[in-house]
Amino acid sequence: MGGGDKCMRPLAGRPILARIVERFEPQVSAMVINANGDPARFAGFGLPVVADSVTGFAGPLAGVHAGLEWVKASHPGLRYAVTVATDTPFFPANLVWRFLAEAEGASRPLVARSEAGVHPVIGLWPVALAAELEKSLKAGERTVGKWVAEHGATEIFFPDVEIGGRRIDPFFNINRPEDLAEADGLLREQAR
Repeated sequence: MGGGDKCMRPLAGRPILARIVERFEPQVSAMVINANGDPARFAGFGLPVVADSVTGFAGPLAGVHAGLEWVKASHPGLRYAVTVATDTPFFPANLVWRFLAEAEGASRPLVARSEAGVHPVIGLWPVALAAELEKSLKAGERTVGKWVAEHGATEIFFPDVEIGGRRIDPFFNINRPEDLAEADGLLREQAR
């Protein structure tokens, strides 16, 4: 995408992250942004920003860990945290409800699955897994998919959604300029 924060790219006139926050906010009791570097760049969202506590830019798995640690410190009564990627603007409006309906005291992660495959960054995480996740990160583990598979994650299936008159993967992610253009076109069609 040419560098910088992908989530700040405009999508139908607004930053992708604004759409993520808008879609996620009614589903959760609190939100936090995981980002390394200067947190001031996200000040306009009015949300706390936490950096990875594991050094070396260890990727999304370190971000999940940072989120779990934030929940433990800021909301000690919560048993679960739900994560979404900031490049998936069409994730389901009932994502958290579906995860919680399947959780039933889960001690392992639940992750999203669609026709396109497993989306391990989008999941429900027992906060109690924070120490185990930190241990894995310090041992060099960097792959979310591998970690959740090794820890017996339950996959929760989400069907395609209709956006702009097309059926698409609910976890359609924006990785290339072409993806951003496609998502933009879908939202503009939907607005008609």
